[in-house]
Amino acid sequence: MISMETKSSLTFSGQVALVTGASQGIGEAIALDLAKEGWIVVLVDIQPEKLTAVAEKILRSGGRAEVRTADVSRFDQAAAVVEAVVKENQRLDYLVNNAGITRDNLMMRMREEDWDAVLAVNLKGVFNFCRAAVRPMVSRRFGRIVNISSVVGVMGNAGQANYSASKAGVIGLTKSLAREVAGRDVTANCVAPGYIATAMTESLPEAVKKAFLEMIPMKRMGTPQDVAQAVKFLLSDEASYITGQIIHVNGGMYT
Repeated sequence: MISMETKSSLTFSGQVALVTGASQGIGEAIALDLAKEGWIVVLVDIQPEKLTAVAEKILRSGGRAEVRTADVSRFDQAAAVVEAVVKENQRLDYLVNNAGITRDNLMMRMREEDWDAVLAVNLKGVFNFCRAAVRPMVSRRFGRIVNISSVVGVMGNAGQANYSASKAGVIGLTKSLAREVAGRDVTANCVAPGYIATAMTESLPEAVKKAFLEMIPMKRMGTPQDVAQAVKFLLSDEASYITGQIIHVNGGMYT
């Protein structure tokens, strides 16, 4: 674990947010945005060098971050991260499950290992961190959970049966969890991004990118910041009576 904090005059609220998949793209944008609120942001991923770079950005902007390397698909590692965060900070207020991978192929060509890998990270990873974080949140009678799904989790997409299934599963998991913990002032919601300009989408073939843009009424890609703003709202006091919902950030691609 690498801990970074500033000696700036900024007054920290002391609240703690944990973001998985925080090393780049949407996860990085979310982490940077939450750090501006004065929260301690725990950055989780399997890429320690990239996580440290994000932590340094937060440090330079006057924020505070902790870096923790973990494979989200491993329950023992997720539980260990949450336990350590709660022990060191005496709390965990916010959880954002953003970690995700793709292994695209048509169903008839999809390898079993590619199905298993995507479900392990994208769906089981969400379960692992929710399962670990819910107990301390319920005990304190406060918590905000946001799970990152996807537009293809509600509309499907050819060549992404594994990814679509994992993201649809995240929605079902979130809705069920919301019902279980609402009585303890713990909320659980989804943000479902559409076509967002990230390293993951940049690797798509140009023909695929063009096809996606033609499906978007706003005729542009979204940005990681567009998603981060939706996440921050769901974590805020203004969203305290919202739970079990899906916020679509897709430029009208799916309504």
